[in-house]
Amino acid sequence: MGKRPRNVRAIRSNSFESYLRRLIADGGLAVPGCSADDVAGALRSRNPDLRRKQLGPFVAAVRRALLSSMPAPAEAFSADSDVDSRASSPSSSRRQRRRLSHDASSSTSFSGDDDDGGARPPSPPPAFDVTKSMLRARYASLTPKKDPGTNQQLEIEVNAEKPRRRMTADGGAGGDSKLEAAAVAPATTEGGGRVGKGPMFSDLGGMKTVIDELMMEVVVPLCHPQLPLRLGVRPVAGILLHGPPGCGKTTLAHAIANETGVPFYKISAPEIVSGVSGASEENIRILFQKAYRTAPSIVFIDEIDAIASKRENLQREMERRIVTQLMTCMDEFHQNVGSDGSDLDSQSSEKKPGYVIVIGATNRPDAVDQALRRPGRFDREISLGVPDETARQQILKMLTKNLTLEAEGHFDLFKIARATPGYVGADLKALVDKAGNLAMKRIIIARKKLLGDDENNEQDWWRLPWNESEMENLCIAMDDFENAVTMVQPSLRREGFSSVPDVTWEDVGGLDSLRKEFYRCIVRCIKYPEDYKEYGVNMQAGFLLFGPPGCGKTLIAKAVAHDAGASFIHIKGPELLNKYVGESESEVRKIFTRARTNSPCILFFDEIDALTTKRGKEGGWVVERLLNQLLIELDGADQRHGVYVIGATNRIDVIDEAVLRPGRFGKKHFVPLPGADERVSILKAHAKDKPVSADVDLDTLARRQECNNLSGADLASLVNEAAMAALGEKIEFLENGTASRSLSFTREIELLHFEHALSKVKPSVSEQQRKHFDMLSKKYSAD
Repeated sequence: MGKRPRNVRAIRSNSFESYLRRLIADGGLAVPGCSADDVAGALRSRNPDLRRKQLGPFVAAVRRALLSSMPAPAEAFSADSDVDSRASSPSSSRRQRRRLSHDASSSTSFSGDDDDGGARPPSPPPAFDVTKSMLRARYASLTPKKDPGTNQQLEIEVNAEKPRRRMTADGGAGGDSKLEAAAVAPATTEGGGRVGKGPMFSDLGGMKTVIDELMMEVVVPLCHPQLPLRLGVRPVAGILLHGPPGCGKTTLAHAIANETGVPFYKISAPEIVSGVSGASEENIRILFQKAYRTAPSIVFIDEIDAIASKRENLQREMERRIVTQLMTCMDEFHQNVGSDGSDLDSQSSEKKPGYVIVIGATNRPDAVDQALRRPGRFDREISLGVPDETARQQILKMLTKNLTLEAEGHFDLFKIARATPGYVGADLKALVDKAGNLAMKRIIIARKKLLGDDENNEQDWWRLPWNESEMENLCIAMDDFENAVTMVQPSLRREGFSSVPDVTWEDVGGLDSLRKEFYRCIVRCIKYPEDYKEYGVNMQAGFLLFGPPGCGKTLIAKAVAHDAGASFIHIKGPELLNKYVGESESEVRKIFTRARTNSPCILFFDEIDALTTKRGKEGGWVVERLLNQLLIELDGADQRHGVYVIGATNRIDVIDEAVLRPGRFGKKHFVPLPGADERVSILKAHAKDKPVSADVDLDTLARRQECNNLSGADLASLVNEAAMAALGEKIEFLENGTASRSLSFTREIELLHFEHALSKVKPSVSEQQRKHFDMLSKKYSAD
């Protein structure tokens, strides 16, 4: 069994240095005047395996490999044959390399001493810059070739303002040659014109106010950095763009870069995080170092909440270090801008002044650490909310400018914008694409009908070419957009929203007075808001429907939502209650925040008495806290513009009085048991989809004495029981041995079946309960 080496670490170090020497020799990186940092960066860019090494020890190993691979000077070798023979042995070679390395380091340390032969002459300038050549090769390998008409991005190299110390061939410090960095910037022509197509401010719709603000605070200082320097003011350090997903945060950042033409460093926050300790902080430092060298420049960090969350909520120490490193890098910018240039050389101080602006994008601004949201870091916070009707019209105008639409008289963009509340820019883009697909489908189906009648073209009709006359008639119609609106679901409505119900006022039956009131206060206010703004009318009061159970309170709210066509959230009262402390109040806040974001929106609280019982009772602390939160949301600091609240209950007497005051549920409407005419309408509404015989007179049936105290739910049960009786006769007839239908058998619902149903269905509201609700009507009703 062989002996174990005494110094395994030294052997591994020598083998690693040999590996590095081979890589340096193969790549031709051992160039006079090239520093060890540059060679290390080149090796890491060529060999991904070396990126896992820590930067400091790796640079030291590269420096040792460079020293050992340099050719020895002639003075170090003797002409004696004994020296030649000793140099031939491996042990003597290693000792000689160590001696040369020691001599080189000694000459570097004591280059100013006259006893050692005087100062060495400065090394000649490098034949070429390794970093520059490596970055060019790396960029050329990753960037696909594009046509001249497409969007191109060129790589620009700018000399660093601060000189870096380079390692020369003899191990000493070289000249003051500067490290060059690479940044991606929008391509421009020689005359300054723009090459290709990228997002510009003119391509963004519905952001005029935001663009005007950015133009004054960001674009002009970036293009003319001498202005804030001359005035002695500090430019904007950072901008935090926040808003719902799809509202155009990333597109706006690219538009800023394209308008200014400065280097643009884009990185997604998760790309910074690394599994190696310290590598994440190093990635942030490298990103900002590149930006500082090419100033003025822009650093864009998308989804910044992934790396800049609140430190008190973070579980790992690495995540806290990342946040701290980001704050430190943003503060270093002010030190560079605010300095008087004493630490820079004369050449760099004469350069055109510039600065770095950091743009962050997130849809969770409250999750970002508060230390980053102070002046000096993210000075400005710009909210990109859900666009209103005018903004949606402008966005649609931008999206449809290259489409082939029908004549202007038949195409109304404002109508489409009004029919798409809660749509963001990404949703409108999906709407335009869906309308185009529907138009294509419509045209193809029409052509198939035209060409498919021929037997010869029945299978291969789609292979026939399109002639010029057919191509000229192709266009996207207004009907295609109207159909696409019903198919495209906005991204903000995919969670927490109810589908707009298909219940109409014909399904409700009667209640014309309530229908007029809701149309005047909600439906018309949503469809024609300009009429109410002209007179300054505020229609934010809540509606409370109360009355006996089964009278159609829920159907009324659904009919209003269908008539208005707005966003609709249906809250079943008890579903908000949660056993964990604070969760119920949080759900109330989320509901109202979601409704304000997607305004106009209708909130319908069914069985609201479960959430608003009178306070002061023992054991009702959970409901009391939830009620307090509901009162704040109904009439608190946050105005609920465009949010209409409807509540329904059959126990108005147990609701807290604070809920019933004006401004909250101030408009109280009693929904009574249906009268004779209303019972006729309800019976016809439920019987329209059933095979009722023409001999059955529903008008007479509804006015019979047995139907006097029946509610809407009782009448629906009556029609259903009659249909079940008719179905039972059919089943019994078929089970008696007759497989085929007899000519005497009828499939319709006869009067006999209704008589049978009347004998089974009884009123759900007693006479005593009816008198009780009449008394509540006189006490609470607003009529």
